Amino acid sequence: MIAGTLSTVPTTMGELISPELSAQLDALDILSRRLLSGKMQGERRSKRRGRSVEFDDYREYVAGDDLRHIDWNVLARLDKFFIKVFQEEEDLALHVVLDASSSMNAGTPESCNKLLFASRLATALGYIGLVNNNRVVMSIITDRGTVGLEPLRGRRNTERLGQFILKNAFDNESRQTGRGTTVQNDPGMGFADAMRAVVTSRAGRGVTAVISDLLFPPPTGYQAGLQILAAAAMGGAGGKSGAGGRGGASAGGMDVFLIQTLAPTEIDPLGPIGVNGSTSAAANADLLGDLRLTDIETNRAAEVTITPELAAAYRLAIKRYNDDLAAYATARGLNHELVLTNTDLSSLLVQTLRRRGLLK
Repeated sequence: MIAGTLSTVPTTMGELISPELSAQLDALDILSRRLLSGKMQGERRSKRRGRSVEFDDYREYVAGDDLRHIDWNVLARLDKFFIKVFQEEEDLALHVVLDASSSMNAGTPESCNKLLFASRLATALGYIGLVNNNRVVMSIITDRGTVGLEPLRGRRNTERLGQFILKNAFDNESRQTGRGTTVQNDPGMGFADAMRAVVTSRAGRGVTAVISDLLFPPPTGYQAGLQILAAAAMGGAGGKSGAGGRGGASAGGMDVFLIQTLAPTEIDPLGPIGVNGSTSAAANADLLGDLRLTDIETNRAAEVTITPELAAAYRLAIKRYNDDLAAYATARGLNHELVLTNTDLSSLLVQTLRRRGLLK
């Protein structure tokens, strides 16, 4: 990627999600494909049989049932014992993981910066969870490690969520210099460590949304981190598989959505950039020729001569990488969605992520 350090960073919640977008988000909710139970009671209902909250149905009494749930009026009418069955309230946990490492501070023009787009998306998802009284957890991956926010609930905490993102995603030295303050010899291993921290600290079953470019070179690549997420989705923790076999991300502990966020110039460095449907000239036309390129995370440098032929080979390579990543994730029951930063955020949330089953 070509680093595109932000000249100005957002400082208010309104710069992350506008009032107009907030009004649209109020009509959305987080969707889980599993029936959940949690430590706290939320607003949604599940089909899990319980003892309280809301009447659901009758069934015939069997030995061992709680006698307090026998409906004596039905007994008088039918001369049979029936007990009342209730629905328990379901507590849905949403864990949003935002990659704010140095590689995310890329993308030109500035409106297509990955970190800015990903932060807005993370804020929007957290907002949706909070206004629907779900339990929301936020983790941010930085060059120094992973920082987390304690579980939040309720609309009153939307500002607190936004301030956490503003402080930890943007407020560090690397955003000013354009280079990470910590050199990572193996970013893929750093991602795996972050995913291990996420799954071991998650606040109950629910939905985990990981927003990252997922660009991790060998030797570790993206595989180690995704294996940890897949194990957690199947009901395991800490990278160890749970029982029950394969059955998709909804078969175990959580639904996992990988939202791979890339700038248009990472797909085609010499191609035109469209912002919200518009078109413009290539932002990186000056990339042709002899250049010295430095990896923003590992600090390794290479001298290259970029030609149109090399750019074409790169386009094929990044497509193959993304296709392999999507196939790897899908085979392990993880939901994958590739999103470019020139995508309209409202359309992504209201249309794409609803169609993919993250929102409803």
